[in-house]
Amino acid sequence: MGRILNENQIGRITKELKNKGKKIVLTGGCFDLIHIGHIKLLQNSKQKGDVLIVLLESDKSVKKLKGDKRPINNQAERAEVLAAFNSVDYVIKLQKVASDQDYDKLISQIGPDVIAVAYGDPAIKHKKRQANTVGAKIAFVVKPIKHKSTSRLAKLADLL
Repeated sequence: MGRILNENQIGRITKELKNKGKKIVLTGGCFDLIHIGHIKLLQNSKQKGDVLIVLLESDKSVKKLKGDKRPINNQAERAEVLAAFNSVDYVIKLQKVASDQDYDKLISQIGPDVIAVAYGDPAIKHKKRQANTVGAKIAFVVKPIKHKSTSRLAKLADLL
């Protein structure tokens, strides 16, 4: 079971992991209503290294990205669900990250070896730039699965 941390705690931990020669994989997202695409992202990401760290967006960020009715599950609940997956080693609850510069600073602190993304990730340019900055590789680990997004599930729930 993964550990749930905040942004302030992860730098020290990743430094210790790197000193032990561990390969760190980083991925992130909203993870509101878990579906098969999320599961494949987490499983395939873990296969790219020794330690999987998941950046979990704040409720405020999810609302901004997905709309006023989201998230359905609050960040604490989403973090617990993610931490329960065998593939997840650490969940970082993002609270202070509000800009690209904040993300850049956090990625530099973590120093991942791999940044795992889904094909079609709308932030891929930014993630590639971050990877170049810290010397990480980008790994495309999952293709979008038609009709399996959380946004679609949330819309269907509104119809009930």
